[in-house]
Amino acid sequence: MEEGEYESVLCVKPEVHVYRIPPRATNRGYRAAEWQLDQPSWSGRLRITAKGQVAYIKLEDRTSGELFAQAPVDQFPGTAVESVTDSSRYFVIRIEDGNGRRAFIGIGFGDRGDAFDFNVALQDHFKWVKQQCEFAKQAQNPDQGPKLDLGFKEGQTIKLNIANMKKKEGAAGTPRARPASTGGLSLLPPPPGGSLVQPAVAPSSVGGATMSWPHPKPATTATTDIWGDFTKSTGSTSSQTQPGTGWVQF
Repeated sequence: MEEGEYESVLCVKPEVHVYRIPPRATNRGYRAAEWQLDQPSWSGRLRITAKGQVAYIKLEDRTSGELFAQAPVDQFPGTAVESVTDSSRYFVIRIEDGNGRRAFIGIGFGDRGDAFDFNVALQDHFKWVKQQCEFAKQAQNPDQGPKLDLGFKEGQTIKLNIANMKKKEGAAGTPRARPASTGGLSLLPPPPGGSLVQPAVAPSSVGGATMSWPHPKPATTATTDIWGDFTKSTGSTSSQTQPGTGWVQF
């Protein structure tokens, strides 16, 4: 035990009874029924303290706090503290006087809750001692500690939500439709054969008379003018009209 270690209090019970116990002749365990339970040898206060890894069961006077006896406990369960076989309220502890002399005495609580707290206080302390030992070993040998395994076990699967992924990709990758242009003209490809067909012109009415545009004949040569004499006329329309051209005089 180091001098710099401080002493902490684990449990305090205001009333505990001490009994003289007969020597154990066999290994069958202690029985509280063999004690004189109605005539305790001493009664007082019990405190459990801890200094380092060792716990101390201290029996003290209720008023003055004078120490009657103490039992150092370095392991629990162990020979320093044993439960009896016929009750949960009584225990056998090994007391020491500091000069190497030891003795076994019986202690008992009037309430089962006090006996339960006594037992749990010792259990919690030695759980802490065990954890500290494990941490110290890991600090000395860090490579021997448990390693994190991120690999897939046999038969283990992973679930992906593909529907949401496809929806997001479609929304981001779909090009927008380009609006139709209103400022230009759409030209259709020429018909096969290379011939150009003029659209029919609706007849027009001038001054009550109806005239129809002549229907051009297919060109036989590259130099033939489809407008005929109409483009050569320099005079008035009525005097230059040639018979057979489809014009109506009025």
